[in-house]
Amino acid sequence: MYKVLLVDDEVFVRKGLINLIDWRSLGFEICGEADNGADALEMMKRLGPDVVITDIRMPVLDGLELIRTVTTEWPRSPVFIIVSGYHEFTYAQQALRYDVHDYILKPIDEGELTAMLAKLAGMLGAKKLNSLAGEKIVTGTLLETLVKDRYAGEEAAQFAAALRMEATGRFVYALAELHPETDSGTGAGGWPVEEAVAALQPVAERIGRPIPVHIHQPGLIGLLLDVSRIASATGDMEAVYRSVQAALSEARGAPVTLYVGGEVGRIGDVHSSCRTAHQAMSYQFAEGETPVLLYDRVAGTALYYFDIDSELYAQLLERLEENDKEAYSASIDRLFRHFREKRFAPGAVSNAIARCVIGVINVIRAMDGSEKELASLPAIMDWQSRRVRLPGLKRLFAAFMEEAADYIARLRRQQSKAGIEKIRKYIETHYMENISLKSIAAKFYMNSVYLGQLFRKTYGVYFNDYLLGIRIGEAKRLLRQTDCRMYEIAEKVGFQNADYFVTQFEKLERMTPTDYRNKLLGKK
Repeated sequence: MYKVLLVDDEVFVRKGLINLIDWRSLGFEICGEADNGADALEMMKRLGPDVVITDIRMPVLDGLELIRTVTTEWPRSPVFIIVSGYHEFTYAQQALRYDVHDYILKPIDEGELTAMLAKLAGMLGAKKLNSLAGEKIVTGTLLETLVKDRYAGEEAAQFAAALRMEATGRFVYALAELHPETDSGTGAGGWPVEEAVAALQPVAERIGRPIPVHIHQPGLIGLLLDVSRIASATGDMEAVYRSVQAALSEARGAPVTLYVGGEVGRIGDVHSSCRTAHQAMSYQFAEGETPVLLYDRVAGTALYYFDIDSELYAQLLERLEENDKEAYSASIDRLFRHFREKRFAPGAVSNAIARCVIGVINVIRAMDGSEKELASLPAIMDWQSRRVRLPGLKRLFAAFMEEAADYIARLRRQQSKAGIEKIRKYIETHYMENISLKSIAAKFYMNSVYLGQLFRKTYGVYFNDYLLGIRIGEAKRLLRQTDCRMYEIAEKVGFQNADYFVTQFEKLERMTPTDYRNKLLGKK
């Protein structure tokens, strides 16, 4: 597998690019993601990607400067592909100057990118074979080469000899996927070939054949089994597969799922078994927690590749917004039952989870919140690289939804507080008008009873008492600072009737407005 690093400051662009292409079938794997050129530079030093797909305009260090730095200062640079929304001649000129492999415009055409990557894989393969000339070719590299194409005659015999195997027999290629011990683990840590080979040694001795191993990607290894002797002696090949799975799981101290491809009779046809092993992997969610999944058992059985039911999606978001944990937990249970019962393919599960997560993010943004406040977001966004099984994915998803529900509830409380504050300020600037609880509730699209309750809860006073306090306070100021008559003051502070004004003033101040003014003048 050729390693690909994606560099774009938009996370959804990167995730969209990951889901757009069947990278594995083209011989590529995504080894990392970066949201700016500076981070990409550090990741390149650590990961050594074969291909870097980068945007141009990014913070800290843009795409062209990243390419210039690597191509002019590094002894060996990866292949660069620019994916940009800017069709400007100056960019294309600079890209050519730095020997960029290709310049693809957004929105990305799936067919164009797939064709380009297929050609690039061939170019990288030729380059790799040239670099290996005259060097000792290790078993992993041999097996990796073998699974990429069909070989016959002398070429196949050479592969067999190098792997210490026969050119003909009963060959099965299998993929072993390492799952995390806990949902918080990545499940994709280093899996040294030497460790896998050592773990498989008892099984190799049992079948009387070596078991070549190579790393497909972090947490996923490929291995080649020649089960000729077992097949001819007992026919119990499934026992061999179970032994392989148990040996790897015990060695790593974590769950392992073995995806077994179809059987082939020649070592030169192993690529065909490898392809079917990958197809078996498509049934990982449809077949439950099966530790050994055989292609021959699942081949031809239906998988679901479509979206989740819109009603289920809407119901889940509605219950989440209501912060009804029991209700949205039931919706999550229903969603994951849906995955099993309808036999969702991994891509369909991925799209369903992405749709729900994006829906939650849109709700949060609509309430002026930020999804970055959710500590559980990175784990659910990157769940596929964690190699969790369906129960683990459900726990990650449920944790995300619970945190999101709590955050949305907090945002709603903040919005309520901000809303009632706007209403208070409105009262303070419109107290002289003929306003009431009912008219203000209508203006702010609220229920008047609810507004009255919210006002009292927030400020500890009834709405009418608050409004009266403001009006009488302003009336006192006018009595102190002007010689306005009582009916004029009443009108200025929002009373339509001067007698009613006097009554309310006396109720609050224990004296009439006239007595208040006379007191200021020193009259008795």
